[in-house]
Amino acid sequence: MEKILVIAAHPDDETLGCGGYLAKHGGIGTRVIFIAEGSSCRFNSDEINKQHVKDKIAERNNYCINALSIFGINDIKFYNYPCGRLDDISIIDINKIIEAEINDFKPQVILTHAEFDNNNDHRIVFRSTMMATRPGVFKELNKVISYEIPSSTECSFSQVFQPNLFEVLEEKHIEKKWEALKCYKSEIFPYPHPRSYEGLITLSRYRGMQAGAEFSEAYQVIRSINL
Repeated sequence: MEKILVIAAHPDDETLGCGGYLAKHGGIGTRVIFIAEGSSCRFNSDEINKQHVKDKIAERNNYCINALSIFGINDIKFYNYPCGRLDDISIIDINKIIEAEINDFKPQVILTHAEFDNNNDHRIVFRSTMMATRPGVFKELNKVISYEIPSSTECSFSQVFQPNLFEVLEEKHIEKKWEALKCYKSEIFPYPHPRSYEGLITLSRYRGMQAGAEFSEAYQVIRSINL
């Protein structure tokens, strides 16, 4: 069984980006890490250390724990760097977190953000992951794959996400992904928002058509090594 490490910027990215994959393959042998929290970006900079913001961060992390439990995953790490402000953090510090996690967990597969994404935190996590996973450093690692985040990745109009890997899913995987996403109450919107139930189904069917299947999630292979 392959060990899977998901590297995400914020709690909810893991479900939005690869929830179907986790529903299909997750559980024992999967670790999910979050570089930033997902709440303080809704507040002014001078509020970040206030108790009401800390409470919101803890609340969202609990949403995340509940969401990942639906996939049978309980190996979770929160680093809680400020949401939306990763460009204020030395990328070396982020690299060291990712390198330490790979050293400790020794995954064969890493899933992370796409290079071209409208969210700056997502792009920083992608870049740091690429630096941390340069070839020849981690012998066990043989796949690095990017996922798309609805209402973020597709908004990068000048440089678009170009999938070359499709994870074929069943309806039960999509339903489990939706069940997990509902744990993040603030991330559910009415149709035609991409983070609506209809939006999730529509994207899954569209990616499925591209793969000749009913449902699918799309990924971009950054590196794949046959050992």
